Amino acid sequence: MKICYKKLWVLLIQKDITKPQLRKDLKLATGTMSKLNKNEEVSMSVMLRICEYLNCDIGDICEVVPK
Repeated sequence: MKICYKKLWVLLIQKDITKPQLRKDLKLATGTMSKLNKNEEVSMSVMLRICEYLNCDIGDICEVVPK
């Protein structure tokens, strides 16, 4: 199983938020953004910060998919 953040990118488009703006507003490290872009695992604390920022549930920004 692996994680997919496609829902996050769609939600950002819907809310008219750019990836650089998300990174800046949440003070995310460039490495964290790189992991998100590559569908790699990031810490739960980062996921919760993103959810709080977007006012959504964790299932609204990611999903687990078969390899």
